[in-house]
Amino acid sequence: MKPRHHLYLDDELTAELEHLASKPGASKSAIVTAALRQYIKGGGEDQRDEALRHRLDRLSRQIGKLASDVDLILQSQSQHVWLHLLLTAHVPGPDEAERRTALQRYEKYTKSVADALAKHTSPVASDDSNRLQS
Repeated sequence: MKPRHHLYLDDELTAELEHLASKPGASKSAIVTAALRQYIKGGGEDQRDEALRHRLDRLSRQIGKLASDVDLILQSQSQHVWLHLLLTAHVPGPDEAERRTALQRYEKYTKSVADALAKHTSPVASDDSNRLQS
């Protein structure tokens, strides 16, 4: 003989339990027994919390990587714009020496971006005075 238990459930849960038990072959005792077994076997809230924590940690790492990628792209773009404005700011056309300097700066820029992409770090030095100076 199985031991008898007396439980008090709220009205909403009682209605859901009665709805589930109204199906053929189902009983309230069987539904509650299966739910308790699943809860006890599955570890309950702690196991779900741990699974959720792992998922949130993974999402946080992915967001951090995306933020790093966006920062890299923005800094590369800012260097490109800075170089473009430097070269087009002259009213008269640049002479040959300015063109060579610009080409050297552009090559240094593309190398710094390539190195940064290879290392996955920022291509721009934090000090603006070091920016693409030849």
